[in-house]
Amino acid sequence: MEFRLVDLKTWKRKEYFTHYFESVPCTYSMTVKLDITTIKTGKAKLYPTLLYAVSTVVNRHEEFRMTVDDEGQIGIFSEMMPCYTIFHKDTEMFSNIWTEYIGDYTEFCKQYEKDMQQYGENKGMMAKPNLPVNTFPVSMIPWTTFEGFNLNLQKGYGYLLPIFTFGRYYEENGKYWIPLSIQVHHAVCDGFHTCRFINELQEVIQSLPNHGGDEE
Repeated sequence: MEFRLVDLKTWKRKEYFTHYFESVPCTYSMTVKLDITTIKTGKAKLYPTLLYAVSTVVNRHEEFRMTVDDEGQIGIFSEMMPCYTIFHKDTEMFSNIWTEYIGDYTEFCKQYEKDMQQYGENKGMMAKPNLPVNTFPVSMIPWTTFEGFNLNLQKGYGYLLPIFTFGRYYEENGKYWIPLSIQVHHAVCDGFHTCRFINELQEVIQSLPNHGGDEE
């Protein structure tokens, strides 16, 4: 994994970054409905398939891999991996697990299952230790669907990486849909980038093989 620093002197986005990071600190969220019919009517597991699809598109585009390091320098990770929530029914609390991103869908699902078997019963916020710096957060809220979801962030918020939140899927007119909220920092990501992400994410979901074991 590399962390390539951005040269502010030549960066085409410098003006926009300064405006939305310093002058007018601004994040925004967009909630969409994804067609997951191919997942639900096949044999693929829902959560790891969604994690793979999101990670695949994140790793395509630099604007979703940008952050500020401990020294205040803006840079781009060469690769990102998902850090996702799991729920413990006995404590009604969640934990985080991260899984290494693997470009091959089947191999990624195997790694997900391995991590779940090894760390899935661990309690506490971080069920799997040694969280890498090049992770992005994904949450699943499977108890209800929603039309909108927004994280209330403090003014001057400096977290540049995207935050993804899935809701409960539902069936409508013979198709299955799931809500997804994407929270991004306007300093590095405009509406164009978010819409491109959503469109490519839908394409990836529909292109994946329908296997991997029954979900739920």
